[in-house]
Amino acid sequence: MSSKSLPFELFDQDLFKDKSYVDGQWIESSSGGHFDVVDPGTGKPWATCPTMTASDVEAAVQSSHDAFLKYRKVNPRTRAQLLMKWDQLIRAARDDLAKILVFEAGKPLAEAYGEIDYATGFTWWFSGEAERVRGTVAVPAAPGRRVFTVKQPIGVAVALVPWNFPIAMILRKVSAALAAGCTMIVKPSPETPLTVLTLAHLAEKAGFEKGVFNVLTTDLDNTPSLSEALCRHALVKKVTFTGSTRVGKLIAKMCSDGLKKVTLELGGNCPALVFDDADLEQAAEAISSLKWRHAGQACITANRVYVQAGIYDKFTELMATKAKALKLGHGFDKSTTMGPVTQSRALEKAQQHVDDAVAHGGRIVMGGSKAEIDSGDGSKDGYFFQPTIVVDANSKMLLAGEETFGPVLAFFKFETEDEAVQLANDTSMGLASYFFTKSVDRTWRLLENLEAGMVGMNTGNASAAESPFGGIKESGYGKESGKDVAIDEYLITKTGTLSLDDHY
Repeated sequence: MSSKSLPFELFDQDLFKDKSYVDGQWIESSSGGHFDVVDPGTGKPWATCPTMTASDVEAAVQSSHDAFLKYRKVNPRTRAQLLMKWDQLIRAARDDLAKILVFEAGKPLAEAYGEIDYATGFTWWFSGEAERVRGTVAVPAAPGRRVFTVKQPIGVAVALVPWNFPIAMILRKVSAALAAGCTMIVKPSPETPLTVLTLAHLAEKAGFEKGVFNVLTTDLDNTPSLSEALCRHALVKKVTFTGSTRVGKLIAKMCSDGLKKVTLELGGNCPALVFDDADLEQAAEAISSLKWRHAGQACITANRVYVQAGIYDKFTELMATKAKALKLGHGFDKSTTMGPVTQSRALEKAQQHVDDAVAHGGRIVMGGSKAEIDSGDGSKDGYFFQPTIVVDANSKMLLAGEETFGPVLAFFKFETEDEAVQLANDTSMGLASYFFTKSVDRTWRLLENLEAGMVGMNTGNASAAESPFGGIKESGYGKESGKDVAIDEYLITKTGTLSLDDHY
């Protein structure tokens, strides 16, 4: 597809790429197949990409492996300089990247810019981390010896990434891998392949050699077989996956056969606790921003809000007031503050959760169904769901036990701190938890007692390049971003023992 036929104008026409990227070449699938990329705001296709299959994996992995044999020896400062150049090019392409992202994922333009600004924090951060990989020297208990450890890149890495934050997820994973000296193959989500291809183009312009960063696009039907072929390939040494717990378990099983190193960032079902001593305006602002961003399609979004009984009515009314100010519309409309969901099937799940909540005694105070929004050409085929608030929620509801991943927010009532903690932890997930209180003692108790890998304390925004990101329980294992821990996911530690001369 020509960039001139896009539904928007790019400042740099060369940025638009709609072919897979392997060994420095823009290629088609060996099968010759293509799939549509759909604008969630209209429900209409606007671009196509190659449907790569398992038969395309061998060439991509071999390319990455050949590149790794050279790239692992590149001086860390050179790797840092390459990452910084990539960072600069991404920032320069910010306006064009935001446009592509809006039409792929559906998020409002302001959120698209926000994701890019957040995402470039990773290229910036890991450009510095490239030179901070350190080994150790120690004097052991045995006399006449020294013990050394050195850190080395693990090898070819594979990133299986989601559609909700395609730029941020790519840069968080790829930047760490490239800083460590690994090469990487990315399989983007079928919904959002184009932003990833743009990033690959900019990596090439930054000076990364061919094969260091490869991208295989594919459709929904071929995603399982392509992913399995990548996970099982003998030359792939590391797999990082962000997505559902169900698929994460399958990835872990596949990789276990080859004893591959795996990082899993999985489902959320995150609770937020609001106590009667909280600053209610602060809590409402934080939870609103957290929940309605990208129409509730974030793994760390607030899925369940537990509010202490004495402030329950006041706080739910405050939240409803803020939600009513949202402007639902196409992401390219600058007045839009909440866009569509990215997938049509997300509408069905949101409706299922709403209907189930009503059947179990919940009360809908706003929203509750699909919205019909004029896409600008007279059609109303976009994937829009009204921002929805459910009160009088209880543990029998689907939305209490499942991650909604849509613009549906449920409010539960609690009496005591112990009860709130028990309710918050009553889930197989453990990605993030949030709480709002002005009690210092309670803050420390909740930090230690909430079962989550990340805890927001009087804030709903806890993710940053310098902070370790990852969950516990069935929300996965391993960490992304942060100092030391994230880059270690792409390194091995080698131990050397030296016997000294008797006269040393």
